Amino acid sequence: MSERGEKMNLSKQSVALLLFAALVLGFSGAYAGGKLANSSIIQDEKHDNDLDGSDVIIDVPESMGKVAQTYSLIKENYIENVEDDQLIEGAIQGMLETLEDPYSSYMDQEALEEFNEQLESSFEGIGAEVSMVDGKVTIIAPIKDSPAEEVGLRPNDQILSIDEESIDGLDLNEAVDKIRGEKGSEVVLEIQRAGVSDPFEVTVVRDDIPIETVYPDIQTIDGKKTGILEMTSFSETTAEEFEEELANLEEEGIEGLVIDVRGNPGGLLNAVEDILEHLVPKDIPYIQIEDQDGEKTPYYTDLEEKKDYPITVLIDEGSASASEILAVAMKEMGYDVVGQASYGKGTVQQAVPLGDGSTVKLTFYKWLSPHGEWIDEEGVEPTIDVKQPDYYYANPVQVEEPLKVNETSEDIENIQQMLIGLGYDVDRTDGYFDEGMKQAVESFQRDHDIKPSGEVDEETSGLLATKIVEKVREGDDDKQFEEALKHLYK
Repeated sequence: MSERGEKMNLSKQSVALLLFAALVLGFSGAYAGGKLANSSIIQDEKHDNDLDGSDVIIDVPESMGKVAQTYSLIKENYIENVEDDQLIEGAIQGMLETLEDPYSSYMDQEALEEFNEQLESSFEGIGAEVSMVDGKVTIIAPIKDSPAEEVGLRPNDQILSIDEESIDGLDLNEAVDKIRGEKGSEVVLEIQRAGVSDPFEVTVVRDDIPIETVYPDIQTIDGKKTGILEMTSFSETTAEEFEEELANLEEEGIEGLVIDVRGNPGGLLNAVEDILEHLVPKDIPYIQIEDQDGEKTPYYTDLEEKKDYPITVLIDEGSASASEILAVAMKEMGYDVVGQASYGKGTVQQAVPLGDGSTVKLTFYKWLSPHGEWIDEEGVEPTIDVKQPDYYYANPVQVEEPLKVNETSEDIENIQQMLIGLGYDVDRTDGYFDEGMKQAVESFQRDHDIKPSGEVDEETSGLLATKIVEKVREGDDDKQFEEALKHLYK
């Protein structure tokens, strides 16, 4: 099983390894990383053992008779008619829910068909990957250039309600069903953000979600031509895009490379494997897989030697799963990893068909770093820890009564950070609204054709949030990127 160079090949038709952190909020509810699913799907000939749920035979405990008894009791006596499939699927979902594993789930035939359709096509939605964390639907990462990113949603944001309806008691799939929708339609999400006392609402207009995953650039740093490859997910085309863009950069004569997987929620295992074939030499594994018995199997590339130029990897709390496989492999090869600790998903799922078109996705394995470290729930720690400027973390403010001089609040503190981020002169950042802040608010209002009252009303607050999100998306003051470049040629 540990033969060097053995490949993990993609197959939608049989058992699959799942590597995405969770679900992506797309229209069809299928494929993660750009779409909607519990992790990404990989065929792994070394682990699948031709599993088929219809062929599984085990010793059934006597207590299973209670399941059949309950089924009969409901069918014969319940006040309303209940379909057989509804009861059976409910029993399956109930068993999976008792595992308390957000990555183990059930897909009926319709959901599976949508899943397969989405593997190769574009999709519509808000473009954010979510998971169930401590019983809350939680955003892992918004997708680059998606509506979710445009409105400023962030990793670890919790979704409390959808269109003013609480989602307490809903499972992940039920919540996602309510969020996804057609291009042009709106959905209102109530968000609880860490460090913010009160929830706030955002209105997201669903759109086509971009499927391009590799974004190249070249910059000259200290006289050296430097390649940048940003990857937003690991989809079917990512490895091919990476290989092509890397070859282009090398033809341009780059002397160093920055790989940016910030906000990348993961994807197909064979995609990151194919990418690591260009980076990790054959004398060390790029990953290890640990089975239920604790047996560890390393996997290797055929690469003779690593690149002859320096490489730095950028990560943050939205980097998950396949992104973490890449980051930790590069880290353990001695490359710098810059940013914030990653999400922390170190498990691998298999999708097992049940014979009727439905599928159970179940956690089968752990994936380990080349050195055998398990990063689950811990994430990959950067070698160089760097936070972004404070205004990157400023939160939207919902104003009921205008904020004004001599008031103090958490909302005012957020407004202060936004004003500073936008270049306005604010002396205080402690949440106290002084005369200097009033002048800064007036300047902002005049610059944006708002009557200069010096008070922060709903219009001013909303425009501040919009402008700060635009600035963050433009990458101004990107301290993590600056630090990555600084240390590339150290």
